Amino acid sequence: MQPAEPMMRAMVFHAGRHHLEPETRPLPAPGPHDLRVKVLACGVCRTDLHIVDSDLKLAGAQVVPGHEVIGTVERIGEAVRGYRVGARVGVPWLGGTCGHCERCRSGHENLCEQAVFTGHTRDGGYATHLLVEGDFAVPLPDSVDPVHTAPLMCAGLIGWRALRAAGDAQVVGLYGFGASAHLVAQIAIAQGRRVLAMTRPGDTSRQDFARSLGVAWAGGTDAVPPQALDAAIIFAPDGALVPLALARVRPGGVVVCAGIHMSDIPSFPYATLWGERTLRSVANLTREDAKTFFEFVATHPLKVEVTRYPLASANEALDALRDGRLRGAGVLVP
Repeated sequence: MQPAEPMMRAMVFHAGRHHLEPETRPLPAPGPHDLRVKVLACGVCRTDLHIVDSDLKLAGAQVVPGHEVIGTVERIGEAVRGYRVGARVGVPWLGGTCGHCERCRSGHENLCEQAVFTGHTRDGGYATHLLVEGDFAVPLPDSVDPVHTAPLMCAGLIGWRALRAAGDAQVVGLYGFGASAHLVAQIAIAQGRRVLAMTRPGDTSRQDFARSLGVAWAGGTDAVPPQALDAAIIFAPDGALVPLALARVRPGGVVVCAGIHMSDIPSFPYATLWGERTLRSVANLTREDAKTFFEFVATHPLKVEVTRYPLASANEALDALRDGRLRGAGVLVP
């Protein structure tokens, strides 16, 4: 009698549906360049919600979402170097690039047209196991807490990239105060910047949360901040916030759109943009972002607010995110 084939559990999104379905699958065998990772925790990101709500189209008929993964290396492909079984790693959104196009060679691998993305074009971390290309895994100390580190793999990394896109701005406004903003606020304050937080009008709970993390002012998006902004970072996927934020930044300021998806931006007068204001987006991330971000976090620990969910409750976690009921980040724990 042959031994039973090793199996894994996953929550799977099928195109055309609006929820995840539990499945049991054989454990994937890593290719020469892959690591098989046992998932310890996976953050619930708004990008996952955009996938389930069909704001982002799939390349295939189904996918396992999840790209804020902390796990341990379980098997190593024959061509992978620098890892050991049992090592702690993070698995981010960027899952691989071609490595030889102009964008890859110029330090903009986040814009590679052949890039693959964890939890979107390849299966992600809403599962007990996943595969990751060894060159795109993030080595981490074995001592890191998986649950509180998982949101750093995207909410932290994209926020870090967005803050860098804001340049040397000293007064930074954050529009939307969820998983990413609650981390970026702490980073900006640690860098000596003044942070103002804008939430949905009337959301006093989130405003109180922002103040508890040290922001200088918190109010609704319908309120006028107490001073002009040098930069604004928009995390909420609401295009109507773009002209509003542009009107709040001083001449020469910048508005950074940090999400992968946003509702349509309404038309606005040219005068709102005039004065050498800049409007830009942030797309994906690079391995250099991960390197510099985790170097910063090593000396500036962040308070990561999380709500834990079992893997089987992934739909409930996404519902909480969709309805604005999550404070900080949701994290799935297999």
